[in-house]
Amino acid sequence: MAMDFSSIPIIDISPLLAKSDDPKMADDPAVLDVVTQLDKACTEAGFFYVKGHGIPDNLLKGVRDITRRFFELPYEEKAKIKMTPATGYRGYEKIGENITQGAPDMQEAIDFYREVSKGMYGDLGKVMEGYNQWPQNPPKFRILMEEYISLCKDLAKKIMCGIALALGGSPYEFEGDRAGDPFWYMRIIGYPGLSGENDIGCGAHTDYGLLTLLNQDDDINALQVRNLSGEWISAPPVPGTFVCNIGDMLKIYSNGLYESTLHRVINNSSKYRVSVVYFYETNFDTVVEPLDTYKTRTKGDKKFERAVYGEHLVKKVLTNFVEE
Repeated sequence: MAMDFSSIPIIDISPLLAKSDDPKMADDPAVLDVVTQLDKACTEAGFFYVKGHGIPDNLLKGVRDITRRFFELPYEEKAKIKMTPATGYRGYEKIGENITQGAPDMQEAIDFYREVSKGMYGDLGKVMEGYNQWPQNPPKFRILMEEYISLCKDLAKKIMCGIALALGGSPYEFEGDRAGDPFWYMRIIGYPGLSGENDIGCGAHTDYGLLTLLNQDDDINALQVRNLSGEWISAPPVPGTFVCNIGDMLKIYSNGLYESTLHRVINNSSKYRVSVVYFYETNFDTVVEPLDTYKTRTKGDKKFERAVYGEHLVKKVLTNFVEE
């Protein structure tokens, strides 16, 4: 459960990544040190930074730069990939179209999801059926983003091995029926500078799935995380890192040991802020319930009803946007 943290820890995960293909990784003292840090961060804050993640700084910056170049285009150009229900809720949303807790957010964005072909998940996946809309401008946008998505997926999977160990399980708890065929979602977001009107770039919310990787501008402090006392704690940019946080499905898997912590974005800067957010999820159709490990059992009986990730996602998606 989230505590009265006042800052968010930075974890060097390079020892975990170095042993990620070793079935005996849990015997390595350096890996166990990372696991201990992950456990503490997930228990106390639900948020942490990671460094030593292996994704080059020039790629982190490159995806932010090409995102900024897209948002600088005229609206008519951006609207060529406008998000609609017919696209499986993939595509561009202008400022004010995204809603959090009933209020419009001061952001524009493009949503990308793992592509879902017709009938792939039966009725459960019908809302999400569709293919990603990639802008033609800027050039090479799709190539760069698909490379980035692939690297984020691999990184998130490896971090989840550490979290599985932290929960008292094997490194492979999140393989197979849980997240062996993970769904993913990526949202690239532009937040205008302070206008004097609504300054809420994104209202208070939790994330839906397992693990979020946030790549944010290095020079604008806008992300805030709520601690147990209700204080909003800043998560300032740390160049070269990802901000990671756990989602609703991991809270269930942990039987409430880990919290999917409320967070929000307020851009008080005069500068336009860009963030690229990758969400690593369970299998779309998996039934999520608390793991059966010695650590999750210390909380007593299972605290949570079973949830199906795809149902949870669709419910959120259908209430997140203004319909024109």
